[in-house]
Amino acid sequence: MPIIQEVLWIDAPKDRVFDLARSIDLHQVSTAQTNERAVGGRTAGLIELGETVTWRAKHLGVYQHLTVRITEMERPHFFVDEMVKGAFKGFRHQHLFEEEKGGTKMTDIFDYQSPLGWLGYLADWLFLEAYMRRFLAQRNQVIKAFCEGDAWREVLHSK
Repeated sequence: MPIIQEVLWIDAPKDRVFDLARSIDLHQVSTAQTNERAVGGRTAGLIELGETVTWRAKHLGVYQHLTVRITEMERPHFFVDEMVKGAFKGFRHQHLFEEEKGGTKMTDIFDYQSPLGWLGYLADWLFLEAYMRRFLAQRNQVIKAFCEGDAWREVLHSK
């Protein structure tokens, strides 16, 4: 059961970082490399506690569907999404936000279980953990760029 932790400092207020991290619209921009699209549940705007979203994306050459639910949220400090249905045996993804040095320290803790027993462990060791680490880091760099520039205004236009 790998646990991936990514920490990134963002030169922006915690409220902005928190909202952009839970934006369905920005998620689709930040995952363009996998053509990720919201196809069920909440499909636009800011996902809230108790809501689900179903994503369709191409990972490792195969289109997949993944449904997650926001199971915990305390704005603007943290939220947690957990897999309801998808290719993993399960996962819990914590998003933590702390004010630090005039900006925000954003921490992702992605705790997942691969399917298929020992074959899943082998996949983790060979490629899956590294793939997931890169995927999260790329997504977080897009969040950082939007937060630190002016593009966040377009995503959070209703705020």
